Amino acid sequence: MNADRPAPGNIDTGEGPLHVLAVRALCELVARRGDLDLRNTPAPTAQQGQDGHALIARRRGAQRLSEVALSARHGDLLVRGRADGWDPGARRLEEVKTHRGKLARQNPGQRALHWAQAQVYGWMLCQTEGLDAIELALVYLDVDHGSETVLVEAHTAEALRIHFETLCERALAWVRAEAAHRTARDAAMATLAFPHADFRPGQRALAEAVYKGAKGGRTLLAQAPTGIGKTVGTLFPLLKALPAAKLDRVFFLTAKTSGRALALHALTTLRSHAAGAEPTPLRVLELVARDKACEHPDKACHGESCPLARGFHDRLPGARETACHLPDWSRETLRAHAAAHQVCPYYLAQELARWADVTVGDYNHYFDSSALLHALTQQEDWRVALLVDEAHNLIERARAMYSASLSGEQIRRTRLNAAGEVRKALDKVQRRWKALLVAHGLAAAKAKAGVDAPALTTEDYLLLDQPPEELVEALQAAATAVIDRLVDAPDSVDPGLLQFGFDALQWVRLAEVFGTHTLIDLERVKGRRAEPDDIRLTLRNVVPAPHLRPRLAAAHSLTLFSATLQPPAHHQTLLGLDADSGWLDVAAPFSADQLAVHVAADVSTRWQHRERSLPRVVARIAAQYRARPGHYLAFFSSFDYLAQVHEALSRDHPDLPLRAQRRGMSEPEQAAFLAGFDAGGRGIALAVLGGSFAEGIDLPGDRLIGAFIATLGLPQVNPVNEQMRERLDALVGDGWDATYLYPGLQKVVQAAGRVIRTTQDQGVLHLLDDRYGRAEVRALLPAWWRVEG
Repeated sequence: MNADRPAPGNIDTGEGPLHVLAVRALCELVARRGDLDLRNTPAPTAQQGQDGHALIARRRGAQRLSEVALSARHGDLLVRGRADGWDPGARRLEEVKTHRGKLARQNPGQRALHWAQAQVYGWMLCQTEGLDAIELALVYLDVDHGSETVLVEAHTAEALRIHFETLCERALAWVRAEAAHRTARDAAMATLAFPHADFRPGQRALAEAVYKGAKGGRTLLAQAPTGIGKTVGTLFPLLKALPAAKLDRVFFLTAKTSGRALALHALTTLRSHAAGAEPTPLRVLELVARDKACEHPDKACHGESCPLARGFHDRLPGARETACHLPDWSRETLRAHAAAHQVCPYYLAQELARWADVTVGDYNHYFDSSALLHALTQQEDWRVALLVDEAHNLIERARAMYSASLSGEQIRRTRLNAAGEVRKALDKVQRRWKALLVAHGLAAAKAKAGVDAPALTTEDYLLLDQPPEELVEALQAAATAVIDRLVDAPDSVDPGLLQFGFDALQWVRLAEVFGTHTLIDLERVKGRRAEPDDIRLTLRNVVPAPHLRPRLAAAHSLTLFSATLQPPAHHQTLLGLDADSGWLDVAAPFSADQLAVHVAADVSTRWQHRERSLPRVVARIAAQYRARPGHYLAFFSSFDYLAQVHEALSRDHPDLPLRAQRRGMSEPEQAAFLAGFDAGGRGIALAVLGGSFAEGIDLPGDRLIGAFIATLGLPQVNPVNEQMRERLDALVGDGWDATYLYPGLQKVVQAAGRVIRTTQDQGVLHLLDDRYGRAEVRALLPAWWRVEG
């Protein structure tokens, strides 16, 4: 954690505040013009950018100075930054930009922005060195080919001074308004009152630990039971810590839509209890995925295709300024605001992330390799506090972020829609793919369009030692060809081809950092219906710690909280937390008398026993409902098992009011499903353990009076999971528990936690599997439960 880093923003000179702005931030604020244009995406990663700058420095030689610290002042605005390169002998300043694709199709507004940055640095150097003129060079480095394109302009110091002062004048009003907002925000948060008459039991201990962690710049792993108000109990102290810890931003990161909704509701409640000006000077931003916010999904993200991208940066300043007067920056509010200003709502939200005090979004907005919030934290040198909601999900989600797959069928389909240079590049990928299979002695079982579908081992799984170098090179070339095609003729690029380009690039990036934390394997994918089997090559992350560690280190403080973080050492190791991370286990405020917990010792939900035990599961559910009608949730290990129970219940007990979760339910459908748990109503809802209705939902009182869990939640024993078990055994020493037991029991405890939400609730829980009688399983259940059977 960066506890000792000074907070950026304003400097007190004794003669009034001096506002500080980075060169890049100044130019992006007032020098961007023209269309939004994403044709040269995906952009190089931060690491590729650093490597590119280092490459240019080596090529230039010792006479060229790198990372030259510069600053200049205009009125009460201090602008500072680091020039990429300065050659005193040649009087040449270089601004280096890494890129992909052909520069000939670069958006003019992007080029103008780059020149604006170079010119600001040029003035700073002229002022520092007493120069009357200087040569400026934009150096574009193609990260895929290593080639340079250098554009040179000569400027007088006087022209650069005028340019610098013009930009500063445009920025000053906004910068001063931001400083005033920061002052008002901190004053309001310093006097923020807790929004309820008193803390719930355990909630105060949680809030105090979070506040101390923010003040001290520490990491806290907090386990707190469901129903104590963890969302308010973590957000309230961090809002109070905004002035006390000199925080710039708070990021609330969650795994599911329900968690995001709870956070936004809590923030609305907290803002209503702030003293002083109305509305409360706290900007709360909701970030959503692009496919959820896009108004023109059939259009490409550039001005020649999408009307909301055309002239985006020309209309952005007006949209940004008036957004500051909105009551909130929620998805729906910003959608209406973006429509009024004719800008893209998704990229408006991305822009407002620079100015929000609290941002609520998915894990991937910070932890993904190309995450916006992490990038802004580094660029702006923010002092950030992270809140990670339902943190037991982060291990699996991070593994997914840092894994990548490629299949023979994917290659085949992509080639069908390719032509020209892209087709040639994909032909090479196909040849390398076939060579890979042959190299590992996989005999061809069936050929389809030139892509062999081999017979693997008897288990249809093969572990490799390392990424195949020649295939990685071919994938890099294919990704580059797709991006070049996207730049040249964006409307001609098939969505599937574009996705392959992104997937290939992700594969290459992960192959470059391959290590013991990741497996690489070939596995057979069984074809559906008449489709043939396929072969899939996967880079499968097992321990996400190496990827997460630099992102965690960029934050000033970090709080990860959940009802299920046992054992803490497991999470600390796999997530890469500090060795001195704090641990808090909040005692449950509930008593054993509130929840009757029954174990069905005569039921086995193991796959081979399900059909035989189905009548007992059905009988238990029906008997409990008839004894005490009301709302119940029944959880199962899969949709197939759920369907079997649903069919049996409907057949044997046709009078029971049943409804069931379906695969791929939309957000409105999920909301309608939850609305069925109405106060005073009754019914049995069937759902999948670990799904949308197994955690992050609040159904107090008689909206839910009981649950049935007909599974232990253990992941399936298969070759993939067995290899993960062996790798975890080698790396951390508890492979079976880490692979199977801990993830399974976390899902169980989360689902069971839907029943008792307040100290007044009364409910029942049926654990329908004989394995709940085992000591190692009982040890991971909440201590306050009194388990019978």
